[in-house]
Amino acid sequence: MAQYKGAASEATRAVQMQKRREKAKEHLEEMKAKIVNENQIKSNIHNKFSTHYDAVEAKLKSSTVGLLTLDQMKEKREKLEQERVRQIALKAEAKLKNERKIKKKEKRKQKGALSFNFDEGAEEEEEVLDDESVVIKKKKKNPDVDTSFLPDREREAEDNELREKFRQEWVTKQENLKNEEIEITYSYWDGSGHRRKVKMRKGNSLQQFLMKCLEQLRTDFSELRAAGVEHLIYIKEDLIMPHHYTFYDFIVTKARGKSGPLFSFDVHDDIRLMGDATVEKDESHAGKVVLRQWYEKNKHIFPASRWEPFDPEKKWDKYTVK
Repeated sequence: MAQYKGAASEATRAVQMQKRREKAKEHLEEMKAKIVNENQIKSNIHNKFSTHYDAVEAKLKSSTVGLLTLDQMKEKREKLEQERVRQIALKAEAKLKNERKIKKKEKRKQKGALSFNFDEGAEEEEEVLDDESVVIKKKKKNPDVDTSFLPDREREAEDNELREKFRQEWVTKQENLKNEEIEITYSYWDGSGHRRKVKMRKGNSLQQFLMKCLEQLRTDFSELRAAGVEHLIYIKEDLIMPHHYTFYDFIVTKARGKSGPLFSFDVHDDIRLMGDATVEKDESHAGKVVLRQWYEKNKHIFPASRWEPFDPEKKWDKYTVK
């Protein structure tokens, strides 16, 4: 720099001007470097896009055979671009997973360096999971613990087989019981009793029983010649019995009536004629077969006045077998 010769104030002013020029020059250099940096980043981005574009173009050229319309070309280009984007995303995801695994391994190493367990591995084994590479301590099992309450497929299968076996036995036993024959004594009631006997199976319904009764009685009673089963009612222990029930139903449930058991079909003298009707005994009375027309005319007169429809929900506690 040329030596300035003059007043001291002028020299000071020259120095200050020189410093300002240097600062301005430094600022200008910084701005130039910043602009060059930005241009370099932009050029890199362009290169990335151009690489992506070039790869798509190359794949498009290699996979295109023959003449294509403009729409077909556009559609094919879009598919290839989407496939390229998907591949880039998968690579980025794989890279991220790899970085996470590396970080986890580093953390485990740090934890292992700080461990104070001097008896490690004495009574426990370690298993490493492949996916997460996490160490799990496997504890030994106690063979004396009762595990009968836990689910067990083999035990459940055995239980189901045993249940099915018992069910089949029960069904067979009930079928045999239904096929057993019983002799039923009944009385056709038209104001006085006319006793007959008929053999039935325990599984037969009361309707089938009344059909057999009609076959026996038609020859002796003219009013029954034109009657059908629907014109008859069956009275057992002062209860009017529905036709759809079977003898098996009353035997199995040990059903009770007003004056005796409904499940017993042997005959005793009527206790209402022999003594106190309110005193229960282990006795059964002959069921009565009655024309519905006769019952409608005489239901206000004894013994029809005592008869009532059978109700399976109603319990006759006063009449119990000792």
